[in-house]
Amino acid sequence: MFRHLLRTVTLAACGLTACATTPRPPPVATINGQMGPAEFQALPSQPADHRIAYGKDPSQFADLRIPSTPGSHPVAILIHGGCWKADYATLRDMAPIADALKAEGIATWNVEYRRLSQPGSGWPGTYEDVGQGVDYLRSVARQYQLDLDRVVVVGHSAGGHLALWVAARKRLPPNSVLHATDPLPIRGVVDLAGPGDMATEIAVEVGACQSRVVEQFLGGSPVDVPERYAQVSASKMLPLGVPQVLVWGDHDDLRPKWLGEKYAKAATAAGDSVDLVVVPGLGHFEVASPYSPAWPKVRDAISSLLHTQ
Repeated sequence: MFRHLLRTVTLAACGLTACATTPRPPPVATINGQMGPAEFQALPSQPADHRIAYGKDPSQFADLRIPSTPGSHPVAILIHGGCWKADYATLRDMAPIADALKAEGIATWNVEYRRLSQPGSGWPGTYEDVGQGVDYLRSVARQYQLDLDRVVVVGHSAGGHLALWVAARKRLPPNSVLHATDPLPIRGVVDLAGPGDMATEIAVEVGACQSRVVEQFLGGSPVDVPERYAQVSASKMLPLGVPQVLVWGDHDDLRPKWLGEKYAKAATAAGDSVDLVVVPGLGHFEVASPYSPAWPKVRDAISSLLHTQ
């Protein structure tokens, strides 16, 4: 439907019929009408069905949630944000979405990874973790009846950047330290306000992350280590060859929507199928909440990508 076409969709605050199925939000405070990180992290969730290590480091694990319905389940891989910092966020941030998708009959694989300033984080360790964590689904698919022909990746904020990278990594050169011989195929990406280009992220990083986090994460500036920026930025590896849905709040002050517009324009020009959804009245965190007006569009994007042949 959206092949080789950039389509920007603006939704009324709750103008969709699907809003009627959005869970009732818990009573949380907001700042100037926008959800902040504390409110986002206070959203309720249930414990995962299984916590599974994909590596030896304490941060190399993923939470698996499996629907109660019988049969082989499609999978949404979830990747949390938090400025790639250990003291900002954990995979707990994506647990409310995981619960909501489980109720929709979709299994979720919520991936944790090494974050600044944990040993081995940054370049290349964090990307190695995410790639290894994604590919580890092959090791548990049969036991838990997961359908690996129907897998999508969903990421929020810094996790949206990593989700796009998961789709792009098949284009890495063989001599890259991040290259994988046979990365797990995915059907598409849902990026919830995540940067597609790390050099561009530098323009907003201080406001979003309170520090020069990109240079710390990648070990230098785009001038110092240009090859690293090229190997982790989806915008430098276009076309990705899978559909992408970008969801942005038009009141996002941490990662303004122009970041999504710039990436979507480049991806579309490269031949990718891109759907940019801008939701009025929402900030940075609401787009990753199953209680917000953005959720019906996020849920439907995930479902559509899973069922696209």
